[in-house]
Amino acid sequence: MTFPPLRVDDRIAVVIGGTSGIGRAIGLGLAQAGADVVATGRRMEHVVGMADELEAAGRRSLRVACDVRDRAAVERLLEAVVSAFGRVDILVNCAGITKRAPTLDFSDRDWSEILDTNLTGTLRGCQVFGRHMLERGYGRIINIGSLSSFVALQEVAAYGVSKAAVVALTKSLAIEWGPKGVCVNAIAPGVFRTNINEKLLDGTARGQEFLMRTPMKRFGRVEELAGAAVFLASEAASFVNGEVIAVDGGFLASGVNQ
Repeated sequence: MTFPPLRVDDRIAVVIGGTSGIGRAIGLGLAQAGADVVATGRRMEHVVGMADELEAAGRRSLRVACDVRDRAAVERLLEAVVSAFGRVDILVNCAGITKRAPTLDFSDRDWSEILDTNLTGTLRGCQVFGRHMLERGYGRIINIGSLSSFVALQEVAAYGVSKAAVVALTKSLAIEWGPKGVCVNAIAPGVFRTNINEKLLDGTARGQEFLMRTPMKRFGRVEELAGAAVFLASEAASFVNGEVIAVDGGFLASGVNQ
């Protein structure tokens, strides 16, 4: 009996929202596991920096900026990758934004912007790259959910709604596309320390509550997300479809911790 490896050697991966934070860590993890990786985002200077880092690690990459709010930009990204490498095997949808405010006062504009990026942006990526994968009869799509896909977080209703919907979208696409060779799964990260949120985590009651509710009694390191992504992208997960893997230090399992 031969077991499929936890590797993605010679695969072509695209990480949308892959130039910082969680997306960057997943892109580097896929590269370390053998994939050529195109990491993209809205800011070209970050795209260039990430491509430089990937190429320095011995992997092929491209420098193509992309805004998931623009379907034409997502289509151009696919065209560029296929032109350079012939195909796309793995897609990670990691672009996302949030804003904290009382729901009663949340503006239509902010609500629409968050859903357009987090939910409809994920749909655009799945549609554009999914069509290519379905034509080939093979693909691995990994969407990024959140703790707020499952539990409410104070004053981020729009974000929570968008991420709950990403999980529903993931399951819907899994049953449509799985029989045709394209597995669609998601990762739900817990609380991970980044440059953006470190002040929140270290200096507020909200940060302390996140820590209290995480049974491992620490925040995650973004590189700890790479293993789940490599698994879902690899042939070791060839029968995993429509699942959401929480990488959260036990947050969602937490009830009374003392």
